[in-house]
Parts: sequence; structure tokens; C-alpha cells
Amino acid sequence: MPQSICIGVVGANETDPASSAVAYELGTHIADRNAVLVCGGLGGIMEAASRGAREHGGTVIGILPGNDKQAANPYVSIALPTGMGIARNTLVVNMSDVIIAFPGSYGTLSEIAFALATGKTVVYLPGAWDLKKIAPIDGTLFKEAFDERHAIGVALGAVGGG
Repeated sequence: MPQSICIGVVGANETDPASSAVAYELGTHIADRNAVLVCGGLGGIMEAASRGAREHGGTVIGILPGNDKQAANPYVSIALPTGMGIARNTLVVNMSDVIIAFPGSYGTLSEIAFALATGKTVVYLPGAWDLKKIAPIDGTLFKEAFDERHAIGVALGAVGGG
């Protein structure tokens, strides 16, 4: 039986309505393509994307920083408490075949860096960390998307899923 493609969605724990709407739409696209959404399981971008996926019949895996499954947002299908704090970001990346990055803080930056360091493609949306401004980046792994539809297409293309 083939494994489902796992798409990691990373971004701010607190966000604005416009970014939440984009994250929600991205979650619907992930579910519609029978991929699994992997995230940190909390609020903001994670919750909006999770809601979009779950409301469209998708599966959401939340890799939680603490020890309490109940801390997960209500749209997480499978809550995995780690007790690892921000170090759980490595697990979000390891479980994902590709990462889609929204704007966020240092936790989001760490997930982008872990993904690139392990050779995984990162598709970043406007306003996310643009590492090309800091140092040379492998353009085959670090790809810009202009909206959620473009992001899911680039992400699936990177892992041979569409």
C-alpha cells in the first residue's frame, strides 16, 4: 500500500485574518489531494490549515511541543505530544516530505533551516523568511509560491505527487 504524501505547514502561532484564510485554503487543497497535513498542532497558521484540511476530509498530524494531547487545536486528527518544546520542530520536518512556510518567527525559521539541511524542499509564501536575501540558497530546494494554489502545486511537484 503506498504511503500518503505528508506536507508540513509551518508558520506563526498568532496570525492575521488574511493569512488565516490563505492557510485554511491551503489545508483544503492538501486534503483534496489526499495528502496528510503535518504541523505543530497549535494555533494561528497551524490551526487555520488544520481546519481547512479536516473540514475537507483530510488527516492532520499535530506534533505538539508539550506533554498534553489536549493542547492540540480542535482540528488535529492525531496529536503527538513530545515534551520537547521547540526541538519538536525537527520532528515536524522529519515527518514531512515537503514543507510549506508561511510568515512566522524563529520557530518557523528553524523548521525552514532543518528542512533545507536535510535536503527537503521548502515552498515559501509571501512574507515568509526569504533566506535568499541572507546567503546563497539551493534554488532546487527553496522555492517561492505566490498563493496557496501555487504552493500546493510546487510542493506536490517536488515530491512527485502531482
